[in-house]
Amino acid sequence: MDFQLSIGALLMTLLSHMTSALEVPLDPKVLEGLPQPPTITLQSPKDYIFDPRENIVIHCEAKGKPHPSFSWTRNGTHFDVEKDSKVLMKPGSGTLVIDISGEKAEAYEGTYQCTAHNDHGTAVSNNIVIRQSRSPLWSKERIEAITVQLGISLVLQCRPPAGLPPPVIFWMDNNFQKLPLDKRVSQALNGDLYFSNVLAEDTRNDYICYARFPHTQTIQQKQPISVTVQEIDTMNETVAALYNVTTFSANPAREQRPGFLTPLGATSTKLVLRGETLELECIAEGLPTPDMSWQKDGGELPTSRVSFLNYKKTLKISDVGEADAGDYTCTATNRLGTADHIIKVTVKAAPFWISAPRNLILAPNETGILTCRVSGDPKPEIRWFVNGILLENAPEDHTRKVEDDTVILSNVQSGSSAVYQCNASNEFGYLIANAFVNVLAQPPRVLTPPNQVYQVITNSPALLDCATFGSPIPTITWFKDGKTSVKSGDPYVIHENGTLEINVAQSQNSGKYTCIATNNLGIKENHVFLEVKEPTRILKQPEYKVVQRGMSAVFECKVKHDPSLVPTMTWLKNNGELPDDERFEVDTDSLVIKDVMDEDEGTYTCIMNTSLDQDSASAMLTVVEKPDPATDLELTDQTERSVQLTWIPGDEHNSPTQKFLIQYEDLLHQPGVWVNMTEVPGTSTTAHLNLSPFIYYSFRVLAKNQVGYSQPSQASRQYRTNPAAPDDNPSDVHGEGTEPGNLVISWRSLTGFQSNGPGLEYKVLWRQKDVDQEWSSTTVANVTQVVVTGTPIFAPYEIKVQSLNDYGSGPEAEVIIGYSGEDLPTSAPDGVLVMVHNSTLAEVHWEPVSAHSIRGKLKGYKVYYRRERGLHKTEEEADQESQDQVVTFSGNNTEGSLPGLQPYSLYNLFIRVLNSKGEGPPSPDKQFETPEGVPGPPSFLNVLNPSLDSLTLEWGPPLNNNGRLIGYSLKYQPVNNTVEMGPVKMMEFPVNETTVTLDNLNSSVLYKFDLSAKTIKGAGASTTREASTVMETTVPSRHVDIATQGWFIGLMCAIALLILVLLIVCFIKRNKGGKYPVKEKEEAHQDPEIQPMKEDDGTFGEYSDTEDHKPLKGSRTPSNGTVRRDESDDSLVDYGEGGDGQFNEDGSFIGQYSGKKEKDTHEGNESSEAPSPVNAMNSFV
Repeated sequence: MDFQLSIGALLMTLLSHMTSALEVPLDPKVLEGLPQPPTITLQSPKDYIFDPRENIVIHCEAKGKPHPSFSWTRNGTHFDVEKDSKVLMKPGSGTLVIDISGEKAEAYEGTYQCTAHNDHGTAVSNNIVIRQSRSPLWSKERIEAITVQLGISLVLQCRPPAGLPPPVIFWMDNNFQKLPLDKRVSQALNGDLYFSNVLAEDTRNDYICYARFPHTQTIQQKQPISVTVQEIDTMNETVAALYNVTTFSANPAREQRPGFLTPLGATSTKLVLRGETLELECIAEGLPTPDMSWQKDGGELPTSRVSFLNYKKTLKISDVGEADAGDYTCTATNRLGTADHIIKVTVKAAPFWISAPRNLILAPNETGILTCRVSGDPKPEIRWFVNGILLENAPEDHTRKVEDDTVILSNVQSGSSAVYQCNASNEFGYLIANAFVNVLAQPPRVLTPPNQVYQVITNSPALLDCATFGSPIPTITWFKDGKTSVKSGDPYVIHENGTLEINVAQSQNSGKYTCIATNNLGIKENHVFLEVKEPTRILKQPEYKVVQRGMSAVFECKVKHDPSLVPTMTWLKNNGELPDDERFEVDTDSLVIKDVMDEDEGTYTCIMNTSLDQDSASAMLTVVEKPDPATDLELTDQTERSVQLTWIPGDEHNSPTQKFLIQYEDLLHQPGVWVNMTEVPGTSTTAHLNLSPFIYYSFRVLAKNQVGYSQPSQASRQYRTNPAAPDDNPSDVHGEGTEPGNLVISWRSLTGFQSNGPGLEYKVLWRQKDVDQEWSSTTVANVTQVVVTGTPIFAPYEIKVQSLNDYGSGPEAEVIIGYSGEDLPTSAPDGVLVMVHNSTLAEVHWEPVSAHSIRGKLKGYKVYYRRERGLHKTEEEADQESQDQVVTFSGNNTEGSLPGLQPYSLYNLFIRVLNSKGEGPPSPDKQFETPEGVPGPPSFLNVLNPSLDSLTLEWGPPLNNNGRLIGYSLKYQPVNNTVEMGPVKMMEFPVNETTVTLDNLNSSVLYKFDLSAKTIKGAGASTTREASTVMETTVPSRHVDIATQGWFIGLMCAIALLILVLLIVCFIKRNKGGKYPVKEKEEAHQDPEIQPMKEDDGTFGEYSDTEDHKPLKGSRTPSNGTVRRDESDDSLVDYGEGGDGQFNEDGSFIGQYSGKKEKDTHEGNESSEAPSPVNAMNSFV
């Protein structure tokens, strides 16, 4: 038996008291220096049939340390290879090559066995039986012609010569054509040709059986057999003898019940060996030809291993086991009855392995066992050999004990290595197995490469190898991260071969693992590393797409993977590569197919691969397109008013047809114009079409699916309908006058499709309603109206319009009511009454006019009203600018509202009735007055003379007083920086006051003023203004406060610092008593911004600019933006002598400042004193 080595695999557990064994690893570095008994690695099959035209090659290869030598036996005796020049043994091998050219091959037939030997034992091969293949000729025989009656069975025997191996049989004719086989004619397993019943066409003279011999590739042919099938009732004995026919049916054509041609009798037996293929055959006769069936008594046929051949005449079961033994029944059935045959199957077994002995590596003083467990039927006999010698004949060894199929080796010692053979045999075959026992003493070796890195995916198992070799077998222990001992148990499993398994790896299992191999001769360790990675997952899978041809399809495939792994995205189409087409664009997470075509349909799969795992997802692409046009339009079931249209639908292009649209063309009246006629469901291919007379029809079909309509089909052949009287009368018939005294009758004419025939005309009939008179009529053609004159004003008429043509009149026309022409109304409404509800709304009432005076269709009433003047004494004159206001009340209303009136006014009103022709005469004028209302807003509100703490308001009266004014109301309040309002103050003024000065206001504050006028009805709308106490040329916006702007704050700080410096300089100079020369005289009145200081409290007085009303601040320039030279550049003023001009204790200026020189020349020197801080500020702005 071949010995297969496996790195790091432990052999088996031997005895309960620590018996164990090793396998020799394949690692060449380990093998170096290790002794090893021989092991057969290659040998020829037990039964070797050779072709005499080729050399005989008998294989025998073995390994061992040292390399083994080889010898052979033939037929149980030593075969001296060197003495036979025709036999060559390959160097380093036991393989024999026998040159049989020019020799009798039969001389080398026999049973061969190979022996491989070295210092540690001897291994032997199987017994190899060598036989020459044979293809003998057919024995000569006389083939008689066969005559057979019609309908009976027939067997043509082949009986080929026995060959080695057996030949393959087949039947052919003289033209080397295989004879057809079927349920009636079949070839049996032995090669005979069976006819269940013969037919006339079976007559032929070239039924030839051929035998093909596989090894020699030769074909042998039997003499042709002639068969004649005759229909005869009787045949005399002479004919019977002549044709070698012994049995004839009295009625050859009569049907026959089934019977069996093979096997014969009611039962038969079959022996088959375990593992082989069982073939059971039943061939029946009968007319009609019987059907075959099989069943196993007391059990089911093994479906997975059963096959039926030869039209169920052969039952084949592969890989036969003991359970396949039993009774099998084949049943032949035709309509006349059934026939059964039972085949009793017996299953025997050549010896087969349950557990073959395995090689052992033992350390000195260890114990091991060899087991040879086989089975077979009958039970095999087991014999043990050592180094090719039967144990009973081998030297006695007290450490060895044999117990049937087991050899126990106890306390082995160095030098006791050997090869043991187990031979198991019964009548059906034998088995031989070699197993060596190698006694070694070796310290541990770790065969797994050091520092190997294992990478696994989370939640998958991890296997960390620790392949070792040593004798005795090393003990394996594991440590994690150099300190944690790993024991078997969840989540770890340590296998017998040293492999550490983590059932479900998690990220915390990553790290460094150390395996340590130990035996009594030493210790060895190795380090490996485990990295647990995140799994690759497709987060967004591609989705099923339905795409129109020519459009683009986009499949998304978004993936998450471990960042340390390099992913590779692959797209497949139908599990194959994508087409080599630039229309397919693969991106990192998508596939785009541009300009989709029909052949792009299929299943697209995205596969994300890493070095450790992969994930995939698939989606279908369906390409749709508008349907192809229908074809083969046909007209059937033709009548005067209907026809059946059929067609063949075109390709739907993966989108089911929803409906078919049938169109027609009227080649007589509207050639080239296709009109929709009807629709039918997409499952229909016919349509029943209702037709009209006098039409030259041509039809076509359009198919519609989800994508859209197909191109129109080819037009059908033309179908003409005969003329007939009209089916319809004109539609939209009206009768109404266009002027007094006439009636215009109009209609919508029939189309050519509706005319039903030539000579289309219209008969127009009319008569006055509710008047006893006959119908008047006229017949016209090619017009759509008739004018009737001489009619009374707005009289009702009954009107009919009927169609007719050369083939008759249309249906009776429907009567419609029309009216003759209208005229202006002749009367005006009476009883006009006005009710005033308030100052802007009044309600008017009137009595309706009589119906006969309307002289037309009543449209309603028009109310005209006009403001004549106001009622205030100032508005006694007529309002020349006022215009008429008109309100129309539709229908027969007799009242309505007059909106938009002006309070405290005099109005004039009249009413006219309205018909379709126009307005009637006016009603008598009616005047009414409106009461007082609230006034309009004051006409203006101006802000004058703003100062630091006061300002003046001036306003004008409202443009519309809407009554008698009784006064004005003023509301004002400050507006702070956050657009919030301060407290509201209110003031009331009599009507004759239009100005007010507001004092005690806060300086530099923006105020909002709301002024409204009042009447006895209350206050009206207000006029609003905003103004500041600061002298600005424009009103500051409440939305942007300049005081909060950064640039403004910075400027103010700079100016304040300059003023402080000037004041300090002035204070120092003043204390020193110095005088500063200035101009002799200041033109004080030329600086309008300088006002005298208030004498009572010593503070600065108010400054005003009469031109722009700017409030004075220290940082402002004069109103023209410059400082004139003659207005004192240094801005110093004279201070009156005495206590008026002085500084207080903190150095601030408290003296009176005068914008005008008031001192006389005798009061002091004319030179100026300290510069003015106010003008100093102006000079720096």
